[in-house]
Amino acid sequence: MSAMEWLSFRLNLLSNFVFAFSLVLLVTLPEGVINPSIAGLAVTYGINLNVLQASVIWNICNAENKMISVERILQYSNLTSEAPLLIEESRPPINWPEVGTICFKNLQIRYAEHLPSVLKNISCTFPGQKKVGVVGRTGSGKSTLIQAIFRVVEPREGSIIIDDVDISKIGLHDLRSRLSIIPQDPTMFEGTVRGNLDPLEQYSDSDVWEALNKCQLGDLVRAKEQKLDASVVENGENWSVGQRQLVCLGRALLKKSKILVLDEATASVDSATDGVIQKVISREFKDRTVVTIAHRIHTVIDSDLVLVLSDGRVAEYDTPAKLLEREESLFSKLIKEYSMRSQSFNNLANLQN
Repeated sequence: MSAMEWLSFRLNLLSNFVFAFSLVLLVTLPEGVINPSIAGLAVTYGINLNVLQASVIWNICNAENKMISVERILQYSNLTSEAPLLIEESRPPINWPEVGTICFKNLQIRYAEHLPSVLKNISCTFPGQKKVGVVGRTGSGKSTLIQAIFRVVEPREGSIIIDDVDISKIGLHDLRSRLSIIPQDPTMFEGTVRGNLDPLEQYSDSDVWEALNKCQLGDLVRAKEQKLDASVVENGENWSVGQRQLVCLGRALLKKSKILVLDEATASVDSATDGVIQKVISREFKDRTVVTIAHRIHTVIDSDLVLVLSDGRVAEYDTPAKLLEREESLFSKLIKEYSMRSQSFNNLANLQN
């Protein structure tokens, strides 16, 4: 819009210069060279020509901008649709998942037909009611594994089975409504506190308050004048990042899913909030399956099992203690690298202070 305004200004300026030059030329011509009526008509058309020229250029620029919308619509219309939300002949039991066991069988995933596989023959089982950490270097396939569980990307080959149910055979709503996730970038929507915790209004106020108390936000919300109807602006900008992350934790507590996924949930919060989240998860989700994508390696030390991914493959899968016993293990190397980075950061901070 700024470019269009600038273009229109320059065109008007140029037209006015040309018009002024023509007017001076007509006035200075000797008498009898041009008929005065013809000169007056030329001046009148000259004024209209300026406006017409600016209008034509403006409309051409607008049309070019609007065509981008048409291109986007055509692009989206060619995208492959997601799977159906509900498949009536293949609906899981009401209490599914009951245990929360996740089994990967020869899982292969790629983001497009012409691209190589990101996950390659992943085969392992996350036992129900256990805490499993997933670690690896950047690009090893950690986030892709989580996207596969929620069927954001569909497997090229293989399957994911949760409590004896192949998730590719059921509807997306049946799958995603039974799982919970706390993402790395917490999301809040414009509205109220209650609307952000329970957007579908499925729970009572007492349940919402219970979830707020468990995630350490009860006192903060009570201090607000409108309590549960307190305002939340777009993207939750009137809440801190740590508070937004705790709201996401509150959603998971309210939902009471048997499977909770933490996608580097504490990567963007301070150590104090990290401690609160870890404490609440260990207390409230002790009898549920918790899958943690680790950004800070120490967050998975307390896990029952650790899956180490490397280049889209299972490099190691065992308890943290057994992996740390072997100094040559990839997990031990990641721990050492993380410790060295943390020590270097602390030394730099001390020097600055």
